Amino acid sequence: MDPDEFRRYGHLFVDWVADYLEGMERYPVCSPVKPGDVRGGLSLEMPEKGDAMETIFRDFQDTIIPGITHWQHPSWFAYFPANNSPPSILAELLTAGLGAQCMVWKTSPAAAELEELVLEWLRDMLGLPVGMSGVIQDTASTATLVALLTARERATAYESNKRGIKIPLLVYTSEEAHSSVEKGVKIAGYGKDNIRYIPTDKDYAMIPSELERAIIKDKEQGSCPACVVATVGTTSSLAMDPLVGIGKICKEHGVWLHVDAAFAGTAAILPEKKWILDGVEYVDSFVFNPHKWMLTNFDCSAYFVSDPASLIRTFEIHPEYLRTGQDAVVKNFRDWGIQLGRRFRALKLWFVLRSYGLEGLQTMVREHIRLAQYFKERVDEHELFELMAPVELSLVCFRLNNGGNESDLNLINEEFLARINQSGKVFLTHTTLKGKYVLRMAIGSRTTGQKQVREAWELIVTAAKEWSGTDYSFP
Repeated sequence: MDPDEFRRYGHLFVDWVADYLEGMERYPVCSPVKPGDVRGGLSLEMPEKGDAMETIFRDFQDTIIPGITHWQHPSWFAYFPANNSPPSILAELLTAGLGAQCMVWKTSPAAAELEELVLEWLRDMLGLPVGMSGVIQDTASTATLVALLTARERATAYESNKRGIKIPLLVYTSEEAHSSVEKGVKIAGYGKDNIRYIPTDKDYAMIPSELERAIIKDKEQGSCPACVVATVGTTSSLAMDPLVGIGKICKEHGVWLHVDAAFAGTAAILPEKKWILDGVEYVDSFVFNPHKWMLTNFDCSAYFVSDPASLIRTFEIHPEYLRTGQDAVVKNFRDWGIQLGRRFRALKLWFVLRSYGLEGLQTMVREHIRLAQYFKERVDEHELFELMAPVELSLVCFRLNNGGNESDLNLINEEFLARINQSGKVFLTHTTLKGKYVLRMAIGSRTTGQKQVREAWELIVTAAKEWSGTDYSFP
């Protein structure tokens, strides 16, 4: 592709993206294709000679786009959002053009120093302790694994990296914790059987007294408590584990405390929501995802540690071919995580923070929280619906309830959710809370407004009326 053709298609693609973002609502939120449809629409043979860009782009529009579930749709209410924004998209274009591999300071000084700067901005925006240092990981799952590995090393006086784990090391987390904790425990060599799932209270938050009881019992039996993973905003219900109580226990028993605030952490940029991080002074490591609720393209997770030396000692390795003359006076982020090769993720985050500013981001987050309260009030007022968890931020957990037994209610709500999503106009997902099937209305997409939330509620109520009009069964 010569420079002129590159420019022509570059302009064409930017125009297409702009039109896509502007006209997102013309698409069904969730792709309606069936398994195999996309492959069936594509040539399965690798071309011997290169195809024209015009042909490739036509296949993209005709076959790929119908198989895309549109995460940026204003009626996206599933899972949690994976937001982007025009400034972030443009920065990604520049990042791709630069093609920088940012493993150490020497390989891209601007990338390393910009990463330091934006992590300091984020730390201060959230109100994390000034002494915490940050690094960008790809996802919160990776950050949790990094925390588990660092906790493993500290618990074994950094011997397990040399000789392997010789004694049982235990990890404690809420029964509502994300599945990445279990995966990380398996990868890090703790062993799945060495997770202790701590019971939760009526609001689905970890009970500190139960945590302390479990730690004391394990120590009495000769095991070594190594790490507690607390959650600020669980995936199922946005439950807030109490960091003050948990942190004091971890400090007393010398246990590493990692906090997963993947989605909810962004809310701490609001003065009125700073309380979600009460107790953060006890935390050893902390992660939240700007790629969820801070308008930065996936992937971009901000991971902070109170003691960078422990992190670096866990991961550093010094082959001769990576040594540089600046190593003693710079941060080489290859030593701050699992990957050697690193993308220039800081650029898109910097573009977002500078473009929107703190006030712009606060305005968006406040609006999403307001919309969740609007939806919560509609649920509260309607005789067929029931709230299933507190609504502190922008997630509403609810279900249909006709007074039947729990097993019937679970089946009814499963079928009801399928009916709602079949419309293609909205996309909601589900969870279970203490065995009860629950619908999740997750509000957090950049373009979501009052209109989309009101239309979603009207669609839900219409489906409920049809459901209730057929003796609580689906036709």
